[in-house]
Amino acid sequence: MLNNSKITPCLWFDDQAEAAAQFYTSIFRNSKIVHISRYGEAGQEIHGKPAGTVMTVSFELEGQSFTALNGGPTFKFNEAISFQVFCDTQEEVDDYWEKLSADGDETAQQCGWLKDQYGVSWQIIPHILIELLNHPDTATAQNVTTAMLQMKKIEIDELKRVAAR
Repeated sequence: MLNNSKITPCLWFDDQAEAAAQFYTSIFRNSKIVHISRYGEAGQEIHGKPAGTVMTVSFELEGQSFTALNGGPTFKFNEAISFQVFCDTQEEVDDYWEKLSADGDETAQQCGWLKDQYGVSWQIIPHILIELLNHPDTATAQNVTTAMLQMKKIEIDELKRVAAR
């Protein structure tokens, strides 16, 4: 199946592409696995994967196309790339935070950032945080920034409390 997106992030996994795609599509409501391709005999001297094992998984999260590749252990994820999930409510923040951070790296949780069990970085961001960080009163924006820097998961009520000072 042809991907019609102009730009599609490709996530390089050792051999967890299918499990990761299933994990992500279980979290986001408007999501699906689109196609799974498998390694064949061709190029086995290069890729070293047994014929029939998963090569790529095409999937969508909230309308955004992704490709997950089982490319071997050569490359690892790092914080230089992350995916932002914008939320309207604390319940939504809490839900994404809990699900994406399950079995992830708890030392990487700060300022709304987390690392999931595959090492992929995510930012769980309530829309109000962006509004308050861009508040026309610079003192309010600075107070919100200070509060945010002390949080792991972003707490909307605390941001509102700090902004109201």
